Amino acid sequence: MSQGAFSRARYQVPFVIALAVLVTGFLTVAAVRHGFFDLRVYYGALHHWVAGGEIYDWLKPNSKYGFTYPPFAALVMLPMAYVSWHVATVISVILTVLASALLIWWLVDPIARRTGWTRWFVLAVALCLAAAFEPMRETVNFGQVNMLLLFLVGADLLWLVAPVTPFGRRLPARYRWFAGVGIGLATAIKLTPGIFIVYLLVTQRWRAAIVASGTAAGATLVAGAVAPDASREFWTTALWDTDRVGSLSFISNQSWQGVVARIDPDHPSRLLWLLLVVATLVFWAWRSRSAVRAGDEATGFALTGVVGCLISPVTWVHHLVWLIPALILLVDNAYAAPARSLRRRYLLGFAIFAYLVLISRLVWIWERRFDGLLGFLGSNAYVWISVALLVVLPVRGHALPAAVQDVPELDQPKRRPSPRPLQFVGRPLAIGD
Repeated sequence: MSQGAFSRARYQVPFVIALAVLVTGFLTVAAVRHGFFDLRVYYGALHHWVAGGEIYDWLKPNSKYGFTYPPFAALVMLPMAYVSWHVATVISVILTVLASALLIWWLVDPIARRTGWTRWFVLAVALCLAAAFEPMRETVNFGQVNMLLLFLVGADLLWLVAPVTPFGRRLPARYRWFAGVGIGLATAIKLTPGIFIVYLLVTQRWRAAIVASGTAAGATLVAGAVAPDASREFWTTALWDTDRVGSLSFISNQSWQGVVARIDPDHPSRLLWLLLVVATLVFWAWRSRSAVRAGDEATGFALTGVVGCLISPVTWVHHLVWLIPALILLVDNAYAAPARSLRRRYLLGFAIFAYLVLISRLVWIWERRFDGLLGFLGSNAYVWISVALLVVLPVRGHALPAAVQDVPELDQPKRRPSPRPLQFVGRPLAIGD
């Protein structure tokens, strides 16, 4: 270890330890224990299926909740039916942690290279902060699959579709034939990642869009061949049964549909929801095309994750892990701006504000009553954060040349070229220069 690295470690190690202790204390107080509720639904439904029952007929005892994913998801989860409950929970947590760590590593590595901070330090800080993030802790406590789907989509877009990998290198052309496979698999497991197929179409990556659509269709057909009865029931009955997912006005539904439903829980306006969705999609399409023209696949990925949360009929709080890429890119953009500049202060300030709101459980104050102006604003706080991210997140050009660039030595931050300096294409609407 060089003298510089040793000197940094003297301060970084105690900082990470202190942050980990602080986050642990916060989770002890703030984290709600859901007892792996959703994982219990998967586990019970799969056991019922293996025993000869219909998977979509099973409901968790004393509830109205059953298996809501497509049959291909049931096939992917099927090994769960052959292990004990405790093994299933351990596997769920391990897979979520690994997927989260890899995805966050890809996204924060440019920050480490840009600032000269050591990679392990940036990753450790990011993982500690992610652990306190309400959607992340809800994903773990429910035993949800959100981070696994986010990982599949992120791996696809950041490694196969993007011009260069997150570490500034180009993959051989033969690997790019697989671009779209991860998005297709994620869509076959849970329909909502299908927005990323739309993203590929909007940004005119036709081959990747065809591969993604073909993969999703192929996986669905395989499930139909293996489990025809389950497939028939899902596509004709279970998919359209909205009672299986809960009330649209429930405070956890932080989407446009949730906003509209909370305005009038008994008669939510379908027209208002459709207008909000169309306006959001038009704005997102413009911003996404700008990002891709600039070679900024990471921002296109982040914007699409945000818009998926907004337009989905149901976006529970744990689904908001799709906002993680946007929050990290805000910080990356801030450090790419000149030191002490107004832009850096604005971007960092908004990133910190959004993060604090999204760890606070703020919306739950209005869980039972969300009437009045304060109720309307507060009960939809996470929706407003999503809208702001869609508007504010900058689009920048890719700084890496066509030739492959090696990652510079960490001990020489002053000699390190910035991997992606800011080059705004399409001025963000909410932040001035």
